[in-house]
Amino acid sequence: MFHGMMTIYKEAGYTSSDVVARLRGILHMKKIGHTGTLDPDAEGVLPVCLGNGTKLCELIADRDKEYVAVMRLGVATDTQDMSGKVLAEISCEEVERTVTCEMIREAASEFTGEISQIPPMYSAVKVGGKRLYQYARQGQTVERAARKVTIHELEITSIELPLVTMRVRCSKGTYIRTLCQDIGERLGTGAAMEHLLRTRVGQFRLEDSIKLDDAEAIMKSSDPGRINGCILPVDSFFDQALRAVVREEGMRYLLNGNTLKREFTDLPGTAEAKEVRMYDRSGKFYALYRYDPVKDELRNVRMFLS
Repeated sequence: MFHGMMTIYKEAGYTSSDVVARLRGILHMKKIGHTGTLDPDAEGVLPVCLGNGTKLCELIADRDKEYVAVMRLGVATDTQDMSGKVLAEISCEEVERTVTCEMIREAASEFTGEISQIPPMYSAVKVGGKRLYQYARQGQTVERAARKVTIHELEITSIELPLVTMRVRCSKGTYIRTLCQDIGERLGTGAAMEHLLRTRVGQFRLEDSIKLDDAEAIMKSSDPGRINGCILPVDSFFDQALRAVVREEGMRYLLNGNTLKREFTDLPGTAEAKEVRMYDRSGKFYALYRYDPVKDELRNVRMFLS
């Protein structure tokens, strides 16, 4: 069994669950989890957790994301992207008469910082114990509460009407489809998402990703061990945390996830309140703890080694 994290390049046509299902077959293991949904038509970074690394799924999902999105002005659909049913449409000529590049950039700038978004009907958000997309597939529209999200950066990188390409860095829970629709409404033309590429989730970047076909080819090769080069160790997720080795007399406390006295570790006496990665003397990673300088002890945050 493998333990750690992989940066998968999700190709169009796959759901996040599809990726997990296929990867289970490729790696011949069941304990695999993804870190949040990415639209089936979207491509790009999908961090996947393996073995003990599945305890990181929620933490990774909380990290900021970065996308390159192509927005088509002049159209509105029921899914907010071009895969849906067209609800309204104007010609490219009409779009060109209605907006200028300056207007597009000005409108986009209004959607930076903390903004409110209403989750799209075609999404996995639950209302009344049911996914919104389940209502949508039955032709129903239900009331959804607006949610606060943060757009850290929104840069228009190309305008070739009716298409507008933009780079977006945002908080978790942001719907880029909804962002496109809202910008289109602000411009008076309507808009839907034409294409979406996720380029980063926290520390997981597009340039480090691997496609499922390539992972499968490695596992079927004469040297399947090369797949380890694509798997990040669990502790690398906490590379900003302090590192401490637990002495022999403290191992029984560590193994049970109990509070540890600092003297049972090699943590320096000058350490401040901070998360600490806990290892045994052989270098094996066990858990993430937090140091309490007032009580001079370390408290368990999360265990990773079964």
